[in-house]
Amino acid sequence: MTVANSSRGPKSAPAAAANFRRIRSSRAFDEIAAQIRTELAEGRLLVGSRLPSERALSEQFGVSRNTLREALRSLEHAGLIRLQKGASGGAFISQDSGEAIATGLMDLYHVGTILPAQLTEARIWLESIVVREACHRATQADIDALNRNIDEAQDARKRGDFDARAEKHIAFHRILARITNNPVMVIVMNGVLDVLSHFVRRIGDYDNDFVLPSRRRFMKHLSEGDVTAAVSEMEACLKRLQRNYLSRVEPRQGVEEEKPAAAKKRRAPVRTGR
Repeated sequence: MTVANSSRGPKSAPAAAANFRRIRSSRAFDEIAAQIRTELAEGRLLVGSRLPSERALSEQFGVSRNTLREALRSLEHAGLIRLQKGASGGAFISQDSGEAIATGLMDLYHVGTILPAQLTEARIWLESIVVREACHRATQADIDALNRNIDEAQDARKRGDFDARAEKHIAFHRILARITNNPVMVIVMNGVLDVLSHFVRRIGDYDNDFVLPSRRRFMKHLSEGDVTAAVSEMEACLKRLQRNYLSRVEPRQGVEEEKPAAAKKRRAPVRTGR
């Protein structure tokens, strides 16, 4: 079985005592994935558990190894399992499923399901929640990390290094998400920020002189625990960034938004009874 290298996870975890059944459906690929998900949901498979060998799984499911490998690869892409090489390798139930969220969002962005305006709008909404919690939970170490990030972004700007500057600005929001200490928020925000990072790099260099001064004001509010002021400062900055971003692309939704207005102009006047 072709597997991915990994240095994480158990080296010799015991095989899981999962209750797999022979496949009866013509959609063997989907049913294998569904059974593994069911075993995980019902607690017979745990994070770190190693699945039986490829040969044993093929026999239990009653399918060819090629079909089994296809199902395992799909589960790996979904972030549910980790495939590891070596004598102590195999298929392990993975703890790091956040990548699947990011990959899914990126795919939706690439096929046009998520438009730039929707991406930046969702980012503003989520950031407001993150900032509220960060104001309550930030430690001095967190505040120092955020201030250090601002200094590094300022240095990158002085050097004219757009890529480094963009990376630092995105990292600032990743730090804020981690401060919430909520894995759901961290995973979702990282997924959104991954797509946003791709979007920003596609746009290219642009003028955002207002960002660093806004960051300094934001940090003052965060340090003082002023939730309302911190949220207001962040929202104002992100909305200005959103306008900046969208002015540099041709928003597909703009055409859709013009249709109702155009239709309204063409609409015949309503005749009233006499």
